[in-house]
Amino acid sequence: RMSRHAQQLRDHDINPCVAETDASRKCMDDNNYNKDMCTAYFLKYKSCRKFWHDIMMQRRRNGVKPEMPSAEERKKMLESMG
Repeated sequence: RMSRHAQQLRDHDINPCVAETDASRKCMDDNNYNKDMCTAYFLKYKSCRKFWHDIMMQRRRNGVKPEMPSAEERKKMLESMG
């Protein structure tokens, strides 16, 4: 059974970067944990975290709850950006 923290990391409403996490992990598995082979995946993950962290901080400053938009709301936000 997964810990509460592990469950939250798998929850798309809490963690906007589940897909990037999974892709990085799969790349590491597929490439015998050679980090050099997975740099692009790590950069995508890092960009994802930064992007949503910045949005979360902006929402916190503006008093918007929840601070992290739901998975559905994030999808709409990304679509509106093209």
